[in-house]
Amino acid sequence: MNIRFSKYQGTGNDFVIIDNRDGSISLSNQQIALLCDRRFGVGADGLMLLGTATGYDFSMTYYNADGTEGSMCGNGGRCLVQFAHDNGILKDHYSFIAIDGPHEASIQNNGWVHLKMMDVNEVEVGEDYFITNTGSPHYIKMVTDIDNIDVFNEGKSIRYNDRFNKEGINVNFVEHQKDHLFVRTYERGVENETFSCGTGVTAAAIVSCLHKEGEHNVPIQTIGGKLAVSFNNKGGGHFNNIWLKGPGTFVFESSIHLK
Repeated sequence: MNIRFSKYQGTGNDFVIIDNRDGSISLSNQQIALLCDRRFGVGADGLMLLGTATGYDFSMTYYNADGTEGSMCGNGGRCLVQFAHDNGILKDHYSFIAIDGPHEASIQNNGWVHLKMMDVNEVEVGEDYFITNTGSPHYIKMVTDIDNIDVFNEGKSIRYNDRFNKEGINVNFVEHQKDHLFVRTYERGVENETFSCGTGVTAAAIVSCLHKEGEHNVPIQTIGGKLAVSFNNKGGGHFNNIWLKGPGTFVFESSIHLK
């Protein structure tokens, strides 16, 4: 079976994307994991299928690098919007459906994609952490000297502790730096640090303004580049009008033969 695919990246968070609007593509978990493997396949943090859905411009189905179907991916969502545009779905304003519900998006003149995220209505505040769900579950820990944090080992120990072992959680280490946040993320499903995590930086931005009601726009720095998150803090742990902003960049397209 020959599969035509494209590769896109959003601040270094990279994805294999396949146009499945005709419904002809059906991949096993093992095939998806192979495509995402950086030594034996294409190499990616995840794989997405562009599909169809009644009442929407397209549907988004996201798979983790280990082949399992994943929760919402913010960087992936932006890349899929750009892929849809590049493959003939030309709109000023996009509407698509993902596993966590409907999303809106638009492509800006500067090339950035603005992606509307789900509302957040609960933030757990712990002794030295925060937990919230921005389409995917996130553990937030504020740190200093983020360059020297052992993201892999510290993130893994939290992701696989007794509380989170079964379902998993993404672990974000966040540092305030002048006028922006620096965020590093250990992602479940990839089981490693990624260059960027869209739902993770969204969670970090929200937590950074937890006690500041009103409209906010938070600049973000990740290993892979710059993002921004804007939102309205309604108070009482309720946030709406959440937009994740950043690039969705074409890398290359090709085909691969799968047995």
